[in-house]
This record gives sequence, structure tokens and C-alpha cells, in this order.
Amino acid sequence: MFKTFKHKRLLPLVVANLLFATSVQAADCYADYKAKMDDPLRLHYGVIELKGACDKSKAKGEISKRIGRDGWALLNVVSVFDASKLQGKRSSAGQFFLRY
Repeated sequence: MFKTFKHKRLLPLVVANLLFATSVQAADCYADYKAKMDDPLRLHYGVIELKGACDKSKAKGEISKRIGRDGWALLNVVSVFDASKLQGKRSSAGQFFLRY
């Protein structure tokens, strides 16, 4: 009987750990991109946290939609990366660092 009680108490902890690990892993994906706006021509380099797939080709649609709300057009996705490379891109992205 003691073993059954012990396992019942551990199950919620195991489930909580698995859910937490999944959410942390999913939020740990970023992309850097180049965008433009016409009339007058303006360009920017930005860094964005991806909410969808952590894949360069799939990130194009997500980034286009999010920056497009402010009139920006995506030129290209430079790369997709994890949080370990995030701080190295902060100064280059300036005001567009995690703006969208």
C-alpha cells in the first residue's frame, strides 16, 4: 500500500516537469531577419522570438505576419537559433531586438 501512495504523489510532479520542459523548449527559438518599408525606403535588421516551428522556412510566414502589422515587408530570414546566441545580436538589432 505504501508504494502505491508514493507513486500517486510522484505522478503529478513528473507530469508538471514534462509540461515545463516542453514549454521552455518551445520558447527557446529565435530568428534574425531583414525587413524593408517603402516610400521612403527604410531597412531594418531585427531579432524575434518564434512561437511556431523552429525552422527557417516555416519562420518566414510567422515573421512576415507579425512585422507586416506595422507595414514592414520581410526580405529574408538570416538564421534561426537558440537563446545561447541571443545576447550577441542585441546591439545589431537595436530597437528591433525582440520588438515583434
